[in-house]
Amino acid sequence: MNNYIQFKKQRELGDILTDTFAFLRTQFKPFMSTYFKIVAPYLVVLLIAMGFYLYSFNSILDFNTESSNAIFGGISMLISGLVFMAALIMVYAISQSTVLHYIKSYTDLQGTIDFDEIKKEVYNSIWSFIGLGIMVVLSIVVGMLFCFVPGIYLAVPLSLSFSIMVFMNKGVGDSYNYSFTLVKDEWWMTFATLFVVGIIVGITGYAFSLPAVIYQYAKMGIFSGEMDAISMSNSFVDPVYLVLNMIGTLAQLLLNIISIVAGALIFFNLNEKKNFTGTFERIQNLGKTTED
Repeated sequence: MNNYIQFKKQRELGDILTDTFAFLRTQFKPFMSTYFKIVAPYLVVLLIAMGFYLYSFNSILDFNTESSNAIFGGISMLISGLVFMAALIMVYAISQSTVLHYIKSYTDLQGTIDFDEIKKEVYNSIWSFIGLGIMVVLSIVVGMLFCFVPGIYLAVPLSLSFSIMVFMNKGVGDSYNYSFTLVKDEWWMTFATLFVVGIIVGITGYAFSLPAVIYQYAKMGIFSGEMDAISMSNSFVDPVYLVLNMIGTLAQLLLNIISIVAGALIFFNLNEKKNFTGTFERIQNLGKTTED
């Protein structure tokens, strides 16, 4: 219990960042074990689909390919691309659901978790996460079309709608709507926290994707100034490039966990300021302890 992270309390920006990494550090083994047991099958499908997509993309760039083979390659690229997108959506939804339900089990059981319950809740809520995700993405995209600023404004509260759905047991529509109420008068603090977390995750993710970019440029001859179409097309089916690309994608998906945990801490911070849920629970528990 000395390493127990109390989620249901108010925090400043620095505390949110510190407790995000403290939680991941202290819960690393049980958390990663739970995460991969649930998410791993979908990650495998995603990485295989990405490999096929990059491989089929080669036939489009190969100028020596016959027209019939090029058409077949285009169809293969379209199918693998659709599978890749579907797998990506599923992975993000299940990943977010797994992390949030793990935190819910962790807070409910005061530092321990129930794997069977987490798995059950993840599978029961998967379509709710996908539906809410579609609503959030469409709202942000539409907002971005209007001078970019409305998209940023919407992204801040809507990023917390998934936490609201899990920790407050609200439906998709109610979670979407309540996110604006939760962030009201706290938009700038929420934005600043998400911005800092985004920079940390973005820079780290870029570091993991950089080797694939450097290798591809070297393979294409950009650094030597001898770039040609054949080396460009072959670079996409190079096994080393495919592996580096898969590693970079996997790293970015895992780094997204940091953003989800930080988002949960932001939710509890705002919820505590408005509803004092954690404070009331601690008072009730104190009363029970006194009676005992």
